[in-house]
Amino acid sequence: MADRTQQLIEEAIAWVDHDLDEVTRQQTQDLIELARAENTDALAELEAAFSGRLAFGTAGLRGPIGAGPSRMNRVVVSQTSAGFAAYLHDRAARGETSKSPSIVIGYDGRVNSEVFAHDVAEIMAGAGIRVTLLPEAGPTPLTAFAVRYLGASAGVMITASHNPPQDNGYKVYLGDADGGSQIVPPADGEIAAHINRAAKIPVADLPRSRIYTVEGPALLEAYVSETVNALCSGFPQHNGMTVGSHTPLAISYTAMHGVGSAIAQRVFAATGLPAVTPVPEQDEPDGAFPTVSFPNPEEPGALDLAFRTAREINAELVVAHDPDADRLAIALPHSESADGYRRLTGNELGLLLGWRAAERERVRAALAGRAPAGTLACTIVSSPALRAVAEDYGLDYAETLSGFKWVSRVPGLIFGFEEALGYLTHPEIVRDKDGISASADAIAMARECAAAGRTIWDLLDDASMRFGHFASGQVTLRLASMTAATALSERVRQQPPPILRG
Repeated sequence: MADRTQQLIEEAIAWVDHDLDEVTRQQTQDLIELARAENTDALAELEAAFSGRLAFGTAGLRGPIGAGPSRMNRVVVSQTSAGFAAYLHDRAARGETSKSPSIVIGYDGRVNSEVFAHDVAEIMAGAGIRVTLLPEAGPTPLTAFAVRYLGASAGVMITASHNPPQDNGYKVYLGDADGGSQIVPPADGEIAAHINRAAKIPVADLPRSRIYTVEGPALLEAYVSETVNALCSGFPQHNGMTVGSHTPLAISYTAMHGVGSAIAQRVFAATGLPAVTPVPEQDEPDGAFPTVSFPNPEEPGALDLAFRTAREINAELVVAHDPDADRLAIALPHSESADGYRRLTGNELGLLLGWRAAERERVRAALAGRAPAGTLACTIVSSPALRAVAEDYGLDYAETLSGFKWVSRVPGLIFGFEEALGYLTHPEIVRDKDGISASADAIAMARECAAAGRTIWDLLDDASMRFGHFASGQVTLRLASMTAATALSERVRQQPPPILRG
């Protein structure tokens, strides 16, 4: 047996001795036996799972569920939480928190999300952090809201967003001066260093406690109430009535087997928006994602059932959330599409929602007797059309690095988006993309168009005439690992292509 094979087997045996999960422990034992028999697939899996550690960065952690330090599992989650707790104590010691460290923890409906969330809560509580655990699976925007609403030092959301079914993740927010935004450098490096130190301690020796608070219904009520108030105050009015309030609209809706449906429909109802018709097979959380291989509204085929439901009800609008409801896609009837509907690109919807936010600010400013103020922002990989909107309305404009961790930190932000279907329409409520509030604004926008005998396609034509013509396309490459993505990025930086062809 080769030295490397023997080393991998020894590392796997050591892992089994500390694994907290019966399923991954048995999986590792099975791999060990197959590896001893020199099974090439087992050796490859051991190499992938035990060569290095799942990297912690500004997006936290994200990867396949399984055994080993390169996978998402209870050991890695516990070690990560111990390291993050140490960082929060350091942050408090430097005077960067307003009170003793505290954290709020949420989780979505993916496999093991609830289990991981309880591990985070127990490790954090055992480390002396004041812990609030959300009572049930919910959308990422609710956890982001909770960090600010509860005045917590930090937040953790267990989710892999729109990743494939086998994945899960660990998303981190910071409160206080960070305002409930995701982490940015140098915090990620500092947290990673603490995690590496925590990983040297046997996981069974990490202190745990079940003395923590499980949040009641007040948090959800507050999110719905504040979101509804922000939405309703921004809906255009005519003669004291919300524009389009009596106009019917048929809407097909999919939660993509995620956690957005119940809360989204509460928000829609409370704002007086039309009821949606959910895709029945996709309306309840299911971490197996049985009807989609890749639960991302951008992926080909992901909206097939939403289009089917739309055809059944002759829908004028299709609304889709990703599984943790932080992203939004909409589609409209389109005669040239084989499905009868075409999804707007992230740039198209970003332009329209940004225009809507600018108009909302114009109305507010006029009522207050002042000039419009604030910033429209998008990432550098998104369409610059938003710049033209900002110039037209006398607003500031900012382009950030990719990721909402940067967009949410723009000073004076009144709207932000990224072309990958992420929209922040009400930054006074949540400092991260929020597919729920964005979908309510999109439905209201479609209803206003319908009330005038028009469609959102007409609105896009209006935008082109007013702000200029912008075109964009997307090229998607699916890579096997973050290492492969990093290598490709470095190669493109060192040897940029001389020409790009559509």
